[in-house]
Amino acid sequence: MKLLRWILKKFGLDKYVNKVMKPLLFKYIYPKYYKKYSKKEINEKKVVFIEVRFNEITDNFRLMYDALESRGYEIKSCFLRNIVPGRKAYIQRCLAMLKEIGDAKYVFLNDACDVTSCIDMRTETVMTQLWHGCGAFKKFGMSTAEKIFGADRATLEKYPNYRNLKYVTVSSPEVVWAYEEAMDLKPEDHIVRPVGVSRTDIFYDENFRKQAAQKLKEVFPESEGKKVILYAPTFRGRVKKAKSPGRLDVGYLKALLGDEYVLVIKHHPFVKKPPAIAAEHQDFARNVTKTMNIEDLICVSDVCISDYSSLIFEYALFERPMLFFAYDLDNYFDWRGFYYPYDELAPGPIVTTNKEIVAYIQSLKGGFDPTRVRQFKEKFMGACDGHATEKILKLLEID
Repeated sequence: MKLLRWILKKFGLDKYVNKVMKPLLFKYIYPKYYKKYSKKEINEKKVVFIEVRFNEITDNFRLMYDALESRGYEIKSCFLRNIVPGRKAYIQRCLAMLKEIGDAKYVFLNDACDVTSCIDMRTETVMTQLWHGCGAFKKFGMSTAEKIFGADRATLEKYPNYRNLKYVTVSSPEVVWAYEEAMDLKPEDHIVRPVGVSRTDIFYDENFRKQAAQKLKEVFPESEGKKVILYAPTFRGRVKKAKSPGRLDVGYLKALLGDEYVLVIKHHPFVKKPPAIAAEHQDFARNVTKTMNIEDLICVSDVCISDYSSLIFEYALFERPMLFFAYDLDNYFDWRGFYYPYDELAPGPIVTTNKEIVAYIQSLKGGFDPTRVRQFKEKFMGACDGHATEKILKLLEID
């Protein structure tokens, strides 16, 4: 590869590095490297967790990781960090991962991965996509081929992200079709299984919920004795330049809701520079992106303001009110699109102004009818009953 780079630079062809390097890596180097290490005898007790974007085991894996560790499996973790700059280091991490899965019996993913999709995986290895969200909200994968957010169909087919999967576990039978479409999977292969999402089991753990409440008090002491509004918007733009929306008027919400509520804000992990909260509003609002995880916040909040984030599916398990601050709905639809009509899917009011947000939250003093949220939960989260991890282990025939 160094020689190739030198040659291209020598003849002034630097701009063609990507066009030459990517096919070389995905058609020859990665497959050949994996083939070398897949000749080893399969290790029936070896499990590899692949974090595509992050540098630690995330909550999407934690319960499955703990369950397998307690059963005495040999666990390895690979952190590809594909959103971190540095091509050479990333390639080295990919090669190390391919070596690690060469003799593994079980491999787990929770995101798209083109590297594990370009190899001829040995038949003894069972690779399962646990995914990082529930339900089916905004489009992804092959479903975005005609959208601004996605690559063109030819590129997605040339460099697929979802090959070699034995199973994909989802939150209900209702959404199977969406994952088959997004991952370009054939229905007759029965790869997508509605057995539940492992990470949701934590919400049925009373001790976890108590710990979450205690953590909020420690992180945000001003929250004690008040109701909690969770604002958790999804990111805008592409992953590498992700931004958070800046339309929420924290001062306005404080003036009208501050006597009864506090506001906790959780930005998407892709966002590097979220909007700041003014010092005079810190007693009412707190950015807890780095101090509390989303599972904790779902447990402790009384009402949720979202937009296009899939966290609404998990939030629905608690049958609490939510509203949708979708001031840029038309633009977002053109950018990425949805699997269901937005106004039919959203289990709460769709608003475009801060005034509407305040009006709805104030109206909750008169009570909240959970019927709509309950129906939404049953439709999209029907398999998430607190036993998803057990069901996935059974599916994989792991005792």
